[in-house]
Amino acid sequence: QPSETMSKLQSDILRDNIKELLKESNEKKRKFRETIELQIGLKQYDPQKDKRFSGSVKLPKIPRPNMTVCILGDAMHCDQAEKNNIPFMTVEDLKKMNKNKKLVKKMAQKYDAFLASDALIKQIPRLLGPGLNKAGKFPGLLQASEKMDEKVNELKQTVKFQLKKALCLGVAVGHVELTEQEIFANINVAVNFLVSLLKKNWQNVKSLNIKTSMGRPHRVY
Repeated sequence: QPSETMSKLQSDILRDNIKELLKESNEKKRKFRETIELQIGLKQYDPQKDKRFSGSVKLPKIPRPNMTVCILGDAMHCDQAEKNNIPFMTVEDLKKMNKNKKLVKKMAQKYDAFLASDALIKQIPRLLGPGLNKAGKFPGLLQASEKMDEKVNELKQTVKFQLKKALCLGVAVGHVELTEQEIFANINVAVNFLVSLLKKNWQNVKSLNIKTSMGRPHRVY
């Protein structure tokens, strides 16, 4: 008897759909690089009663290469960020915002994610208020010993599953310039991780679709 956690994604169906999806995207070339999204429908789950899960997993390939990460840095990190052409903000920049909700919200909208130096991360609530947290973008920690570009790439490789009130969720699992195999590997990692978060594993999965930004959904489960 196959266990409930074992992957029920059928490789051939998934591969065929990835082929089809890339073909359609290729026939209707867009002026931008389309992202591939995994859309998940859940069942036998009550967001009111059941635990609302959240979890992050690192995919083998970066799903959104143009995702922007901003460094909230101490002097050393700001220096490194400047050299690496990575956007950054200093303590002074943060102080200037004076906890202004509108400014903090604007900052949260401008970037996809944040990394903060050790010295700064504890000060974020005091400097900025709860704005970044509310936007679900509280910074990750950037240790002095870590390589900044590697850490930024790691963040770009990470996707987050978070159940709110609705029984459907979507995450980026790739883009149309990756190979079929790379997309296949990314989707497998994402799906198997998501299933491990669910109370009844595969019994909670109603449907799985993949689609490009502008394309139609392809059902893979």
